[in-house]
Amino acid sequence: MSPRSTWTEEPYRARVPVDVERPDRIMFGLTWRQLVILAVTALLLYAVWTAVAPLINPVYFVAGSVPVAGAVFVVAAGRRDGLSLDGWLLAAIRHHRAPHRLVPTEAPVRAAPPWVATTGGRGRKPSLRLPAPLRLPAKGITADGLIDLGPDGTVALVSATTVAFGLRSPGEQNALVAGFARWLNSMDAPTQILVRARRVDLTHIADRVEQHAPTLPHPALEAAARSHVAFLDDLAGQRELLHRQVTVAVRGRRGPGYTMHRATEAVRALAGCEVTATVLDAGGTQNALAASLDPAGAAAAWADPNTTNGLTDREDGDDR
Repeated sequence: MSPRSTWTEEPYRARVPVDVERPDRIMFGLTWRQLVILAVTALLLYAVWTAVAPLINPVYFVAGSVPVAGAVFVVAAGRRDGLSLDGWLLAAIRHHRAPHRLVPTEAPVRAAPPWVATTGGRGRKPSLRLPAPLRLPAKGITADGLIDLGPDGTVALVSATTVAFGLRSPGEQNALVAGFARWLNSMDAPTQILVRARRVDLTHIADRVEQHAPTLPHPALEAAARSHVAFLDDLAGQRELLHRQVTVAVRGRRGPGYTMHRATEAVRALAGCEVTATVLDAGGTQNALAASLDPAGAAAAWADPNTTNGLTDREDGDDR
């Protein structure tokens, strides 16, 4: 029996938790991390009690230990900004201690000469903390287009198109979901899927069409070209067009060959979901990284005058 014969016209439904990375609950609805924090706190309070029991009244000790235990429980069980409160506090401490001024250099930053008065701004006291070297996670881009992460391996970037999911029948949607699920289940290394929506400026496309319209061999073609220019201008004025860019980052730690193999397998698996994917070469990888560092710049560069792939209306949410 072929897999196609098992498809159903009823859409697949599955309950997926909102927090897919929620840690396992071990005891009393608490995770290992929370249990360790509370257990260590209880042992410390017990050790303090055994040391000061002959010297202090138990009532006073309980009155002093209850706020400590309550604060530790709030830190262990509380959450803020989607993070556990203890992890949030550790991140805040690291951010406060880390240098906030970074410079692109590989050598250590040396102190300025004594005759140079460095200040943090007008009216501020002189800053005694020197800037720190900027350590980027990527070491460079190989000739094959792989991003060298040093000891963390290499990353291959795969550019993928979108699929008009909402325009398919339930059976076709089930087939697409099943193919995408097979690819997800085949992963044996970290993979990141980045979906970005950028505004598209059609002005340069309209200008190019209008510029080449007089060179067309027939007046009817010239009139059609100018009509298309008017359509593009009207579309840009009434709608906010978006270009949806999908990039799949495939990482591997077994060498560049293994990473490229995983990227090629991702292209083949996505082809079964009717997604056109391509492994970016060195130039494409460089452009993708440059665009990620400047999200608001050169939005029109993503629009191809020869195709409408990836161009969607903000009001249309069917592309997946």
